[in-house]
Amino acid sequence: MKKFFVAALCFALFAAGGGVSNELMRWYFTRPDSAGDAPGWDDSFDLAQYDAYYLGDTSQKDIFLTFDEGYENGYTSVILDVLKEKNVPAAFFVTKSYIRENPDLIRRMVDEGHVVGNHTVRHKSSPSLSPAELTSELTAVSEYFKEMIGTDIPPFFRPPMGEYSLQTLQTTKDAGYATIFWSFAYADWLVDKQPGAGVAHKKVVDGLHNGAILLLHAVSSSNAEAMGDIIDSARALGYEFKSLYQLTNPMWPPPLG
Repeated sequence: MKKFFVAALCFALFAAGGGVSNELMRWYFTRPDSAGDAPGWDDSFDLAQYDAYYLGDTSQKDIFLTFDEGYENGYTSVILDVLKEKNVPAAFFVTKSYIRENPDLIRRMVDEGHVVGNHTVRHKSSPSLSPAELTSELTAVSEYFKEMIGTDIPPFFRPPMGEYSLQTLQTTKDAGYATIFWSFAYADWLVDKQPGAGVAHKKVVDGLHNGAILLLHAVSSSNAEAMGDIIDSARALGYEFKSLYQLTNPMWPPPLG
């Protein structure tokens, strides 16, 4: 009887997610053997099936610059200054509290042509939430963004802590979002262990590859100090910075008329 109950419970939980597994997975990529090559990942399922990305077109020298924003540490405005000076688009994945506490920065991101992506309300592990709870988190952020800015939030989502499941990927797809993982990151979020601009510059530039989706954190003083040199070095190597809209739709922006 006990075995029957456990089996029935597991089936009910599985069915609640539309028959899609909610097993916790943590995003990672495998570093390539040679510098400049694109990293791999555990390709046990098709990311494209869920409108999920970790890499762009590897035949093109494109870079997609993204930042995660759980809280503000005083460096986002510095980074925005550099991006504006260098004419570089970026994406900032923000929580609801970040929007509430930093409305001027959010408006500036939008006004200067950057993507503001959805990073949920509470920054909880997505598989810890039911499909209804995850959808509610996404909706709360999007509604608050629209209330403040007057436009819909761009349709991009980054799972907090990179934790996801097939169920959460399906849920975010059903909610109209592309899930954006990454093909480069380093331990830049440790605000008390910043390596300095030189180290940040070397780590990022050494990790560049065609179609790279770079994950950086704007709480990092090292990233803020190195940003201009990172952009200049990437361009000197022939890379071009692109918007996430060009990742999911190479024809973006649509032609006028």
